Amino acid sequence: PQRCCYAETVQGKMASQRSSIVEEIRDRIVLGEFGVRNVHTTDFPGNYPGYDDTWNQEKFEKNFRVDVVHMTEDTLEFDMVGIDAALANAFRRILLAEVPTMAVEKVFVYNNTSIIQDEILAHRLGLIPIRADPRLFEYRSQGDEEGTEIDTIQFQLKIKCSRNPRASKDSSDPNELYLNHRVYTKHMQWVPIGNQADMFPEGTIRPVHEDILIAQLRPGQELDLCMHCVKGIGQYMHVCP
Repeated sequence: PQRCCYAETVQGKMASQRSSIVEEIRDRIVLGEFGVRNVHTTDFPGNYPGYDDTWNQEKFEKNFRVDVVHMTEDTLEFDMVGIDAALANAFRRILLAEVPTMAVEKVFVYNNTSIIQDEILAHRLGLIPIRADPRLFEYRSQGDEEGTEIDTIQFQLKIKCSRNPRASKDSSDPNELYLNHRVYTKHMQWVPIGNQADMFPEGTIRPVHEDILIAQLRPGQELDLCMHCVKGIGQYMHVCP
């Protein structure tokens, strides 16, 4: 009898441990020292004995909620509670692929004497986030090369590096020796098309951040570019939100 009680006690402890492990796998994503655990999908029937994981819409609607953690003009951080990790990841992919944004699509290079090749420079410009409400623009028609005020935003970048005549002769600091040797997004000038100047107040159409480094120049080198931004969704990296 004593052995039987001991065996029952051990089995009860093991069952309790298994139950706690299953509950952790089902309910919690664990950030461990070497990675994240429990991110795979387990919310389907028959995965764990004794649990009815049949998906129920009414239960999902009752338990699911979205908690906004932090929201500013540029960012939104939120938690999705009561949802499987795979479905949460699906929402993430939908946001990346289906939310439209305005991005640099074409770059017309009139002069580029920097060390950056035209193609690399155009790619870097395409990844610069543009502050513009895509709801106020239309998708550009396929084959339309010119663009109009309803589907295109135009920026100009024209800058030339020169020596600073007031720099100290003993100085070796590029910030003191040269003028306009660092090209930032703040140097991109919005050029209104059609009646855009009347539709959008000055300063509303611009890069999101003014301190993104585009290129570095040395005396005599210059950039003279024209950029066309269009509305698009995330089939390409430059239009991912």
